[in-house]
Amino acid sequence: MRHEKLAVFSLKKIIKLIFLLVVVSIASFWLVEQAPIDPVKIYIGAMSVTPEQKAILEDYWGVNTPAREKYLNWVGNILKGDLGDSLIYRMPVSDVIKERFTASLVLMASAWLLSGIIGFVLGIVAGMKNGTWVDKAIKTYCYILLATPTFWLALVMLLVFSVYLGWFPIGLGVPIAVAAEDVTLLDRLKHLILPTITLSLLGVAAIAMFTREKLIEVMSSDYVLFAKARGEKGFGLVLRHGVRNVALPAITLQFLGFSELFGGAVLVEQVFSYPGLGQAAVEAGIRSDVPLLLGIVLISTVFVFIGNLIADIIYRFVDPRIKQQEMRT
Repeated sequence: MRHEKLAVFSLKKIIKLIFLLVVVSIASFWLVEQAPIDPVKIYIGAMSVTPEQKAILEDYWGVNTPAREKYLNWVGNILKGDLGDSLIYRMPVSDVIKERFTASLVLMASAWLLSGIIGFVLGIVAGMKNGTWVDKAIKTYCYILLATPTFWLALVMLLVFSVYLGWFPIGLGVPIAVAAEDVTLLDRLKHLILPTITLSLLGVAAIAMFTREKLIEVMSSDYVLFAKARGEKGFGLVLRHGVRNVALPAITLQFLGFSELFGGAVLVEQVFSYPGLGQAAVEAGIRSDVPLLLGIVLISTVFVFIGNLIADIIYRFVDPRIKQQEMRT
C-alpha cells in the first residue's frame, strides 16, 4: 500500500514538474521575445562581417523565424539535450551551466547548512528564554535581518571584512593571476567563506523565528506539563521533548526556502564576483545572452522544485503529523 502511494505521489510530481517547465518555458520565451534583443549583433560584437555572413548568422539564430516556430525548435533541441550555445561564453549552454552550477551548489549548500544550524540554535535559545531580554535580543536581530536588503548586506560585509579589515579576499572564487592547476583547496575555501556567511545570514531569521514559535508551542503542551510534573526540567526537558519535535518542521522549512536561497545567491555572487550560476544569470541578462538566460531559468526552476519536493516528502511520508497539524490550524 505504501509503495502504491509512493508511486502515485511520484507520478503526480513528475506530471507537475513537466507542466511547470512548459509554463515557465513559454512565459520566459515570450518575455525574451518582447525584448529588443538582436542576437546577431551580440554575437559579432565589434567584428566586421559582410552582408552575406550576416544573413547566414540571422538564419542560424532564427532572427526572421516566427516566434511559435522558434519556440518549438528550441524545445525540440532541449528534448535532444541541446540547450544551444552561449553568446558571451562561446560554448554550449549546458557546459556553462554545469561549470557554474557546481560552484553555486557549493556556495548554496554551505550557506543552507550554516543558516539552518545557526537559525535553529537561536530559535531554541529564544524559545527557552521566552519573554526575557535574550529572547527580545534574538527577535530584534531577526527582524533587522528580515528587513535588510541582500545586496546592501553583501556590500557591507565586503567593505568591512575584505576592504577595511582584510580578513578575506575581495571577491572572485580563486586568487587573481594564478594558474588553475596552482589553485589549492585552501585558496578556494578562503574565497568561499565570506560569500557563504553573507548568504547564510539571510536564511537565519526565518528558521530562528519559526523554531522559536514551535518550541514555545511544544513546551506549553500537555505532555511537557506532564513531564515537568514527573520532575523533568532544564535543558534535558527541552532536548527530550522540545528539540526532537521541532527539528523536523524546521528542516522542512529549510527545504522550502530553496527559492529564496537561489535568489540571494544571485545577488551575493554578483557583489563578490563569485563565478557561480547567479553571476552568469546577471551577465546573461545584461548582455542579452538569450540561450544562456533561458537555460538558467529552466535549471533554477528544477532546483526550486526539488527543494519543494523534498519538503513535501517529509510532510507526507517522514512525518505526516506536520501536515495534519497544519490542516487543523
